[in-house]
Amino acid sequence: MSQLLRYAFFIFLVRPVVLIVMGLNIRRRELLPDRGPAIIIANHNSHLDTMVLMSLMPLRLLKNTHPVAAANYFLRNPVTAWFATKIIGIIPISRKNAKGNPLAGCFQALEKEAILVIFPEGSRGNPEDSMSEFKQGIRVIARKFPNVPVSPVFLHGLGKSLPKGEALFVPFFCDVFVGESFRYEAEKSDFMESLRSSMNTLASEGEFPPWD
Repeated sequence: MSQLLRYAFFIFLVRPVVLIVMGLNIRRRELLPDRGPAIIIANHNSHLDTMVLMSLMPLRLLKNTHPVAAANYFLRNPVTAWFATKIIGIIPISRKNAKGNPLAGCFQALEKEAILVIFPEGSRGNPEDSMSEFKQGIRVIARKFPNVPVSPVFLHGLGKSLPKGEALFVPFFCDVFVGESFRYEAEKSDFMESLRSSMNTLASEGEFPPWD
């Protein structure tokens, strides 16, 4: 039942809003994963980030695509917890007082050939501001699954459509830049640097003026 509700939510609500109302400009959509296991990493300025990335995936991959998010945002309330995990498909990460490995859910999902959506910055930043320092969790996951491709995606404009701390959605033209995927290489110690460099390269493509 929850799978049917998930498809209905994305087909009849999320995808029309994201793909029609917002009017996305998507560059190199064909570089997004077409099967799992795979990891998508993106910058994080808005709750819409997750909805946009999942809307770009083919419907056949929806049931196997899982955003990764901090558990403290939605597990306090049983209703929001059910909606987040069953309808959106979020894999919760406990930032504090975690029992066992907090990334265990990510490991299990990749072993089942899932596609993970990860925001290495962790928390949402200020709307369309510079990216925060990337957390090390993505390195840990990539090191454990070195054959899983990591696809970088840079999002622009979503921080103005639904910025942090706001509940009112404002239609705003947004851009999505998809980069070439790469894998973790054990002999290289600069995985995080490569990740950051890929994101900065995508961010520079738009040559966007500063926000007022």
